[in-house]
Formats: sequence, C-alpha cells, structure tokens
Amino acid sequence: MADCIVAETVVAIDGPAGSGKSSVSKEAARRLGYAYLDTGAAYRALAWLQLDRGLDAGDPAVVIGSLSEFDLDLGVDPDDYYVRVGPDDVTAAIREPWVTSEVSLVARLPEVRAHLTALFRSMVEAASQPGIVVEGRDITTVVAPDATARILLTASEEARMGRRSKELVDQSAAVVGEQLRSRDRADSRVVDFMNAADGVTTVDSTELDFGQTVSAVVDVVQRALLRTIHG
Repeated sequence: MADCIVAETVVAIDGPAGSGKSSVSKEAARRLGYAYLDTGAAYRALAWLQLDRGLDAGDPAVVIGSLSEFDLDLGVDPDDYYVRVGPDDVTAAIREPWVTSEVSLVARLPEVRAHLTALFRSMVEAASQPGIVVEGRDITTVVAPDATARILLTASEEARMGRRSKELVDQSAAVVGEQLRSRDRADSRVVDFMNAADGVTTVDSTELDFGQTVSAVVDVVQRALLRTIHG
C-alpha cells in the first residue's frame, strides 16, 4: 500500500498545545534509541519563511506558492536536534511568539498539510535508527496511521497552561492561556487532536511529572512491540 509507513518501528504521538509532546517524545526516543521527528517544527519553519521574506501568511496562494522554495532540514537525532531553512538555523527562532502567532495560518491549508505529510513519511522511511518517534497534531490518524504504537498525549487545560507558563516566563499566565486556547481552537478546525481515534492509547499526564510521563509513553511502546512479536 503506497501510503504505508515502512520503517521498522514507528511511534506516533498526537496531543494539544502544552501537553509536553515535544519534550516527552524526544526523551522517549532517547531512551528507546530511536530517531525523533518533530512535525510541528516544519509548520513553524514554514511560518518563519513567510515572515522572514515579508510574505502574507494569511494569503493561501502565497503560502502554497512558497512550498516550492521551502528548503527544510530537520534533525532527527534527539541528541542533535536542529531546524534549518536553507542556510538559516531557525531552531530557536521558530519558537518565538512572532512565529507562533502565524503557525495556524499555514497549518490550516490542506495543500500544506499534504505536502508536509509526504515529507514526513519520506523522513520516516529514511531514518537509520531501529525506530522513530513522530509527534505532532494528526500523526496517529493521517501521517502514520499504521504505526507500531499510537498515542494521544494529553493533560487538563489547567495543567497545560501551567507548564506553558513556566516555559514562557516573560509572558503573563493570562496571555499564555489565551494563546494556548486560541491555537487549540484554530488547529481543531483542521485536525482532531483532543480525542483518541480507534486503536490509539491515551496517556493523560495531568497528575504525572516529566519522568513519569516519559515512562508511561515508553511502556505503551514496549507493550505494542510485545504484541507485534507475539502476533
């Protein structure tokens, strides 16, 4: 089947903003000896490209037209993570508020999602590690629906707001909370990342610390691998 993911072991992780997808997925990949693919970074990098070149991210035709010159290089080693667009290292820049505010404008476009989904699948197939952890918004249902382990990583809104506030110490809790809710509302028009699809295991980290959450994710993966081995 042409759309199947062919890497030996694929771990697909979905979840809302502030759920800890990136940090938990990266550490889980490190523990498992797997590659790590942050799909959200690709959308952020595309948003950065619009802003850097003075393009109108609100114009679908402009964003779609920029895909042909979107030279993206994503690091998949959890110990050597980077994001580059052409010669520019944008690893830190794509996390800035001025980029975050534009991400939903590019991520909402079906043409963009299809283009990047194809890129993600090719990166999964090219990974040299024994497995890869892929995280983002529609990974368990669109990017890697045949993954070995499929996980929805979530937490209560209060917990997610608290964690995001600690990351963005220069912004008030009220501002952080509204940004989180606004992004969830915008992205939910495109993908359902709040409800687990059939066959997807939910890991609720509301009452878990970082280490416990990573262990819970690794446990899901190990159980899935055992099921694969034993049929």
